[in-house]
Amino acid sequence: MKSLLLIVAATWMGLWFTPDQQGQRCFERGEFTGAAAHFHDPLRQGVAWYRAGEFTKAAQAFARRDTPEADYNQGNALLMHGDYRAAVACYDRALEKRPGWQEATENRTLALARARMTEATGGDMGDQKVGADKIVFDKDQKNEGQDTEVGGGKALSDQEIQALWLKRVQTRPADFLKAKFAYQQAMRTEAGDQ
Repeated sequence: MKSLLLIVAATWMGLWFTPDQQGQRCFERGEFTGAAAHFHDPLRQGVAWYRAGEFTKAAQAFARRDTPEADYNQGNALLMHGDYRAAVACYDRALEKRPGWQEATENRTLALARARMTEATGGDMGDQKVGADKIVFDKDQKNEGQDTEVGGGKALSDQEIQALWLKRVQTRPADFLKAKFAYQQAMRTEAGDQ
C-alpha cells in the first residue's frame, strides 16, 4: 500500500510540475542527487551534482554548455576532483570568453599551483587518482606547516586558502546558513557519540 501511495504521489507531481521544478523542490530540501536526476538544465544539474559531491558528474554537466560561467564551474568541479590540468584549461576557456574575470584568474592560479605541487611530489603514482574520496569537516585539525604555493614563491596558509574559496562561493544566504547549521548539528551529534 505504501509503495502504491508513493507511485501515485510521484505521478501526481509529474502532472503538475516540470522536471526542473521537481528538481528545484529536491534541491531546496537538500536532496541534491535527486535534484540532479530531475534537472534538464545542464547548469542547474551541474550545481546539484557539485553540491552532492559528485564532481565528475558536475563537470560533465557543465561541459554541455558553452558559456564562461559553465567553463568556470567545470573548472571548479575538476579542481575539487583533483584534475588540476583540466581545471586550468577550463579556466583558460572562461577567461578567453570573459577576460579579466578575477575569480577565474585566481582559481586558475590555485589549480596551476596544485598541479605543480603534485608533479613535484613524485613521478609515477601508479593507478592512483588524485582527489578526495569524500569531503569531511575536521574540527580538530591543526595547521602544522601545511602551506600551498602560489606563483612567485608566495605561500598561502590553510586559512588564506579557505578565505579565497569562501569569497567565490556563489550561493544564497539561506543555503549558506543551512550548510552551517547542518555542520553544527553534525558536530553536536559527533560530540554526543563520544
